[in-house]
Amino acid sequence: MRTMTALSQWLFATACGLVLAAGVHIFVVLASPHYAEGDAIARVQATLTSETAQVVSAPGGGDTWLPMPDPAFAVAACAFDLSEGPARIAALPGQSFLSFSFHTKTAGIFFAVTDRAAIRGELELVVMTPRQLDEARAEEDESEPSRDVRIVAPEEKGFVIVRVAAPVASLRPSAVAAAKAVSCTVDGEDDEE
Repeated sequence: MRTMTALSQWLFATACGLVLAAGVHIFVVLASPHYAEGDAIARVQATLTSETAQVVSAPGGGDTWLPMPDPAFAVAACAFDLSEGPARIAALPGQSFLSFSFHTKTAGIFFAVTDRAAIRGELELVVMTPRQLDEARAEEDESEPSRDVRIVAPEEKGFVIVRVAAPVASLRPSAVAAAKAVSCTVDGEDDEE
């Protein structure tokens, strides 16, 4: 009888240890992106003060923090902080494929668009919070509705990744130039000056 009690106590302690270890493991895996210092949003924070996207990977090699960069794409990034106002992201698509993907730290990708959405040769998007969208709609003239493509972000801080294709070596310089030319500004900055 005494051996049964010792065995059951050992099994109970082992089961408790396994459940505790599994719980700690799950917590660490789910919490690690929140505490990561070298994540994508931390790397693009410097672009908040710039009005254009900064190239993070160019076709043909070079410095990059991307784990496995695609050699056929120029990749640029710019951060946005909607606490200062809506962010306006604009590009002039050329002959090469161009795409935007909008990211936040916890929600991941929340919107993506390609150069096919360009109107009259321009691709212009405004990222805003739900409150900023309501304010913009309230200020809008009903006879002349806004032509902006408005994107509602799930969080105030995030970043945009711009990809420009360079399928052949001769298109690499123009792809890098197109990626660098993407403007990322706080909407209404020019109006205030």
